[in-house]
Formats: sequence, structure tokens, C-alpha cells
Amino acid sequence: MKIKSQYTCQSCGFNAAKWMGKCPECGAWNSLVEEKITQSKDSSISAVRESFQAKGAGTSNLVLLGEMSEEQKAGAKHRNSTGSPELDRVLGGGLVRDGFVLIGGDPGIGKSTLLLQVAQGLTENAGVKKVLYVSGEESIEQIQSRAKRLRIKNQSSIYLAAETQLEKVLTIVKDLKPELLIMDSLQTFSTGFIESAPGTVSQVREVTSRLMNLAKSAGIAVWLVGHVTKDGSIAGPKIVEHLVDTVLYFEGDSGQTMRLLRTVKNRFGNTNELGVFEMTADGLIDVANPSALFLSERTEQAMGTAIVATLEGSRPLLVELQALCVPSPYGTPRRTSVGMDSQKVAILTAVLEKHVGASLQNQDLFFNVAGGLRLSEPACDLASVAAIYSAIREVPIDSSTMFLGEVGLTGEIRKVTQIELRVDEAKKLGFKEAIVPHSQLERAKKTSGIKITPIAHVNELKNMLRS
Repeated sequence: MKIKSQYTCQSCGFNAAKWMGKCPECGAWNSLVEEKITQSKDSSISAVRESFQAKGAGTSNLVLLGEMSEEQKAGAKHRNSTGSPELDRVLGGGLVRDGFVLIGGDPGIGKSTLLLQVAQGLTENAGVKKVLYVSGEESIEQIQSRAKRLRIKNQSSIYLAAETQLEKVLTIVKDLKPELLIMDSLQTFSTGFIESAPGTVSQVREVTSRLMNLAKSAGIAVWLVGHVTKDGSIAGPKIVEHLVDTVLYFEGDSGQTMRLLRTVKNRFGNTNELGVFEMTADGLIDVANPSALFLSERTEQAMGTAIVATLEGSRPLLVELQALCVPSPYGTPRRTSVGMDSQKVAILTAVLEKHVGASLQNQDLFFNVAGGLRLSEPACDLASVAAIYSAIREVPIDSSTMFLGEVGLTGEIRKVTQIELRVDEAKKLGFKEAIVPHSQLERAKKTSGIKITPIAHVNELKNMLRS
């Protein structure tokens, strides 16, 4: 057994043979920490793989490009339903047998609750016989207490372990042979092959790499929970997100009941899919119609509000945009935005002042996306401008009208993607009119039963809202 030392940057994961004051990769100062690495043959993963192959689970890692498995001949890679339509949507249709999933979210957002419900759903709907839930943060009694509160069923199929050493976890996996392994959370686990504290870049990278090898060689699904940093990204080097098959972010305000599960990477489905849940005393409940929920508390004929149909992956969502203008007591008026980039709101405000003649020089502007969503796509531009103009002129917008369109710096209204899908969603929720880009009038008219009004330039809003 050979021991060597290396210096690892705790910000980006850069490795160096000697200590340096500044990381040459990311430029961080005093971020290189000495770590001792034990070079020894790792037989734990091989032992697990051999035990699963003896059981009949493993597959050969050498095949011809044109050789198809029975699952490929039948269609797509086999998926197991989690019992939650919203979660299945986010995963691309269900959980793949050897899928490696990383989920991140703020503390207390409901990650552990979601994982327990995933374990129950797979045992009930996919015939999974054994699930191993390993926690490095909570005791077994704490997990059992949560399971009792959530009324988790099939508890005879869910095995619990409180462990932080990866080698001991692999020994349990070898003996138990579970079909699903849940690791909560990544930053608490460590391997004996690296002499550094749990949560360091080297430990996080090594643990993730070995779990990925386990998932692919033994053919079991692995769910890994990751802590998030203060800027909302998953802690650790970016290589962690490169190694896994799927990256999910669990979002929401701990003071509210709405929870959003967003896909940012998925090798087995679409990215940017969105699942909507409601947190209750009995756990997370799927929200089948998020648009109706987001619009359930809107005020009829209110000033400074406009509705837009935004796309989250393949799902259209109707969202209310709100704007409030008040006289500014300061020399420089404030521009505050929640749910949309403040720079984007500032650009749309400048376009409104230039081409529509609405003055906000002495007005504070407060902009909000109702429901806690974060919007970034250009299709929301026209609705944002309409909400701001309505707030300035104190002209209410018809609550049955929806706005779609990207606004250019010269005031022109540009086309948006999948306009038929957005208009159809508005029709389902009882909207009577959709204001769309003039260039997409014919495509929008394919959805009958709703009035389609074209708009070519932002200055046409004045007459539309006045009427």
C-alpha cells in the first residue's frame, strides 16, 4: 500500500503536486488543502458487481453497436413508475433501473420526505422488493419517526442504515442486494482511500465516482442527495453533475406549501421539465393542474397584472405577472424584481418609456412573478410590458386575456416557440382572448374557440388596453 499527498482546491477541485497560494484554475486564494491518498486496489465495487451478476443482475460491458437488447427491441429503456405522475414526468417517464440521480435543495425543503415517498412508490407500483436508505445525517429512529408521520407503507421492503463510511455501505449492498439505493447526503460520506474530512472536494468526487461505478456495474438505481451552496448550486466540484445521469433541483420557500422539482440534466429524458408538489402534514402531494393553482387567487380586473403561458420543459404553465408603480421619494427610483432577472425588467422598462411614452423617471417599480416561479424565457416579455404599463396608467387588463411575445429593443414583437401548445392551455382554463405576435397569427388560429389578436409593435398596447 502506497501513500502520497496532493493539494486540492476546495473551490474547483484542481489538483497540484505542491502548495500554491492562488489556484491557477479558478483564481481562489488559500484554497489548496493537502490531502493524503492511499493507492490500493479497490475490490469492494468488484465484489458487489460479482454478487449481483451471480444473482443475474449484471450485464456485459462489451457489445456491438448494432446489437440490441430485448428492452431496446421492445421500445425504450425500461422504466419503473415512482407512483407520482409529477416525479415520473421530471424523470422522463419513470426511474431507469441503473439510473444515477442527484437531487439538491435547501435545508428543510422536503428532500428526505420525497425520497421516502419514492421508496414507497417503487415498492407499490414497480414491484421493487428491496430498498436501502442510508443516512449520514439522521439516526434510524429519526427516519422511522418521519416514515410513521408520512404513513409510509410496505415498510418490510425498505431497509434503513445510519452510516458515513462508503466501504461499510458497499458491504451492506453486497449482502442485501437492493434494487434501489438512497444516499442522504453526499457531503457526509467518505472513503478510506482518501485521508481528508467528509465534504471536501476529493471526498465528494471519489464517493460520487465509486457510486456511479456501482450503479452501472451492478445494475441498481442510486439516488444521491447533495447540499447546496448559498447561490443555490449543488456543493462540490462540477464533475459530480457530469458523472450522474440526472440532476434535480428541489425549489420552494420553506414558509410556503408550494414545491417545484426541476430537471437541469437528464440522459433519459427532456431537460427543464418541472414537477409541482404541495407540502402537507402527510407529505408531498402531486399538483395535477399547476396553472389553475397559480391563478387561483388572482383578482378580477386588477391593475398591473397580466397572464402569460410559459413553457417549463414540455409543460405549458399559465402564470400571473404583477407590477406596482408608486412615486419615488428618492432621486434615483428603485427597480425591484422577484421571479425575473432585474436586468431584463430594466430593459423592458426602457423599451416601454421609449416606444410607448410611459414615463417612470420618478416612479419606483416593483415586479413580481406570482406563485414563486422564476421565469427567463423571452415569451414573457409582452406580458411583462403589459403589466407595467397597466400599473403606470392605472388601466385594468381583462382577466380573460393572455399575452405572448418577445419584445425587441426597437419595440417589435417577435415570435415564440410552440405557440399552439400555449394557446391551447389558455383555452382549457377558460381564457377568451390571446394576444400573440402578428407573424404567428395563422398558427395560433389553429386553436379554435378562443379569440386571437395579433400585435406587431409594443406601441399598439396603448389602444388595446384602453379598449
